[in-house]
Amino acid sequence: MAEQAETLRRTPLSRDRIMRAAVALADATGLESLSMRNLAQNLGVVPMALYKHVANKDELLDGMIDVVVGEIDPLVPDAGWKQAVRARILSARQVLLRHPWAPLAIESRNMATPAALAYLNSMVGTFRAGGFSADLAHHVMHAMGSRILGFSQELFDASRNAGRTGPTDPAPPAPLPPEVAARFPHLAEIATAASHDDASVVGQGCDDQFEFEFALDLLLDGIERLQQQGWTSFSAPARRAPDSH
Repeated sequence: MAEQAETLRRTPLSRDRIMRAAVALADATGLESLSMRNLAQNLGVVPMALYKHVANKDELLDGMIDVVVGEIDPLVPDAGWKQAVRARILSARQVLLRHPWAPLAIESRNMATPAALAYLNSMVGTFRAGGFSADLAHHVMHAMGSRILGFSQELFDASRNAGRTGPTDPAPPAPLPPEVAARFPHLAEIATAASHDDASVVGQGCDDQFEFEFALDLLLDGIERLQQQGWTSFSAPARRAPDSH
């Protein structure tokens, strides 16, 4: 163990090594505990050594996000747009399950990182190559939202996972208290309906992966129908502009 630590200290410090060490530290202890001091300690260097490669923590987070996005599988060659998009989004989800801090980091940035921009650009390119107009591709990206990067904020997980973002471990939904169920009977009804039976391929409870894929397939099926119909925002029913006050 001492020999490994000594080898680590002798390994030349680089930006890539710093970023990968930061990802590993965030994986182990969470994003909130990540600091330049802790990272330097893990790398066996003084904090000032990091600043020769990384200007500040914001730049560190950007680099960490790029490392994570770089783990997403490339587009499937010679596949239709629907298959290619679905496979890549599910790959992104698996990556974020390995790095549960990443969705919060992604959402915290004012601008997408270079790797994230390249990923989003390639996804738009897939839609365009699949025959989508720029107009439809624009609205599709809005509809997909964070799901295009493999995560979403789950409505029914809001109270269970307060303060957390991204994929979460599946857990059976807690039953609503009787007085709440009586006041909101429709919510109570679907809360119990969400429990899959023993024969279900997704098992008992409200399975996060199942729900993610269910919503993703709903979106992709609807998007495919719009694309086949030659839909444009100009042909959509006019909507009244919201009141300005």
